[in-house]
Amino acid sequence: MRVVVYHAEECDRRKCTTVRLAREGKVKIVTKLNQLPTGAIVLDPFSQKALSPEDRKTVEENGISALDCSWKKIDGSSVMFKGWKHHRSLPFLVAANPTNYGKPCILSTAEAIAATFYIVGFKDIATNIMSQFKWGPHFLELNHELLEAYSHAKDSMEVVKIQNDFIGG
Repeated sequence: MRVVVYHAEECDRRKCTTVRLAREGKVKIVTKLNQLPTGAIVLDPFSQKALSPEDRKTVEENGISALDCSWKKIDGSSVMFKGWKHHRSLPFLVAANPTNYGKPCILSTAEAIAATFYIVGFKDIATNIMSQFKWGPHFLELNHELLEAYSHAKDSMEVVKIQNDFIGG
């Protein structure tokens, strides 16, 4: 599967999950937006449509694009992705990375990519990505119930319903 990440150079590269994944050959880092694959699922926390298993074919054929930037600067950085066709937001999940442990929806790029693969049905790829980090398997354990539920939803609306039931219930 092709995963291409636009790196905004806003983080400590020694702690950057994208840099580590690139060293391991799991993702490709680009520094220009025109280097992102067309037709890929774009992970966008501001997208109105949630990622769901119905996105599997797009991930399979065109891959995933992500933006690696600081959560403190996300509002400004995410504007760069506007206009791409397949924007998807991730549903409610809890971070396990050391920087944002326990914070809802403040995932590292590696967590976001792994969650995407898990939800669309490539659980083995998600596990492989998270195995690159000491804390990685814990992300999948911490969110197991939700990831399983999301991965069995039929579409984006059902993912949002599962999320809302979990948050509200």
